[in-house]
Amino acid sequence: MDTLTHDDIRAAVRHRYGTIAETRGVSIPADEGSCCGSTPSMSCCGSDTATTLDTKAQAYGYSAEDTSVVPEGANLGLGCGNPIALASLRPGETVLDLGSGAGFDCFLAARAVGETGRVIGVDMTHEMLRKARANAEKSGATNVEFRLGEIEHLPVADASVDVVISNCVINLSPEKAQVFRDAFRVLKPGGRLAVSDVVATAPFPDEVQQDLALRAGCVAGASLLDDLEGMLRDAGFVNIRIQPKDESRTFIREWVPGTNLADYLISATIEAHKPERA
Repeated sequence: MDTLTHDDIRAAVRHRYGTIAETRGVSIPADEGSCCGSTPSMSCCGSDTATTLDTKAQAYGYSAEDTSVVPEGANLGLGCGNPIALASLRPGETVLDLGSGAGFDCFLAARAVGETGRVIGVDMTHEMLRKARANAEKSGATNVEFRLGEIEHLPVADASVDVVISNCVINLSPEKAQVFRDAFRVLKPGGRLAVSDVVATAPFPDEVQQDLALRAGCVAGASLLDDLEGMLRDAGFVNIRIQPKDESRTFIREWVPGTNLADYLISATIEAHKPERA
């Protein structure tokens, strides 16, 4: 079996999320099937209504108010938790969202940091960036901007960010250690990381790890908890706290029904700090 390359994984992720940006919430013919290859259960085709997407977000930990205050089209029903709830954002802070998608968490963060604060979303998918920028324009949000870039090589200056957030995106990266190193680089001394993501509770079978649809579907790329903690520590982070959420297995089972993959996977909150003197 050929081993997947980093480029293979990135191309699959771009395709999946580009299609989500263009089709989610839009009716398309049923015979077009899933945009996620051989895994129909992870369909990102447009049968979801705004109400369904709000329900999904609320299952991941958002409130009804959260889903009602963001621009229409910002919530695509993605994610596996609520990093805003972890971040304890304060007025005037600068927040960076890794893999910002259509901007859902960015717009919530913008409300929390206020007019004196700033939010930067980074995404590598052109279709998501177009959607996010259109959402920002129609909402009149002036303290949010969206930049094209890979989360392993952020288009953000050194020591310029108070908080790095991310929602079920880092698992998609084939170079997770580099993601954490670059997040550490852009954080100010004393800055903090607040992430919701999936972690593996046991090693995946080889055939799962080599499945591009499962890689792009926030399943097969998840790291073991101990490996994740090691990457954070090696990057320089301290006060590392990774808290698995048992209740997340309920919605994870819906990602791949008919399989036992939920036995290998769980959502977790990931918190860490950059030392005051790094």
